[in-house]
Amino acid sequence: MSNQITGLILAGGRGARMGEADKGLQIFRGKAMVEHVLDRFAPQVDETIINANRNLSTYAAYGHRVVADDIGGFAGPLAGLHIGMLAASSPLIATAPCDSPFLPLNLIARLYDALTAENADLAVAKTFDQPHPVFCLTQTALEPNLREFLESGQRKIDKWYASLNVVEVLFDPKNNDGTDAFANINTVNELRQLEPDTSAEPGANP
Repeated sequence: MSNQITGLILAGGRGARMGEADKGLQIFRGKAMVEHVLDRFAPQVDETIINANRNLSTYAAYGHRVVADDIGGFAGPLAGLHIGMLAASSPLIATAPCDSPFLPLNLIARLYDALTAENADLAVAKTFDQPHPVFCLTQTALEPNLREFLESGQRKIDKWYASLNVVEVLFDPKNNDGTDAFANINTVNELRQLEPDTSAEPGANP
């Protein structure tokens, strides 16, 4: 798959449910959430781009290109995908959100296999009957189609997908280590709940 797939980490949201914090930079298990995503996502693709609308220099320090939406007002994941398509140097682009630190290590390989086998426009991950639309692989050649959709004022990711030839790829909801493969950490409470319990470790306060 050399030079075929650009990976795009979506970190351009407003973070409304986390008090408008920049979710990708929130500390989780000792490092920023975007670092967890990079660790699992970047090895699966040929290049990695981060879509961010704040703290661009902080994201750039991770050593990857950073691109901001060219549509103002935190227009959602499709705006991030659109600018990613323009920036990508590959015919295919895969997306993952910055708040999913346990994403599957075989995510891209399985999406790629399904996309090519079905000759589809877009492959999207699914667990049980629940699609996960921000975990997708699609063709950068669809950029004019997506631009037209966005310029018409549309923002809903499901509506754009409905206009395409989409293949859904069924994943196990759990990784081998028991973590929730597609967990999104959207609130401070969720962040705390998923932190490991260290109360029983040696040296911990009783």
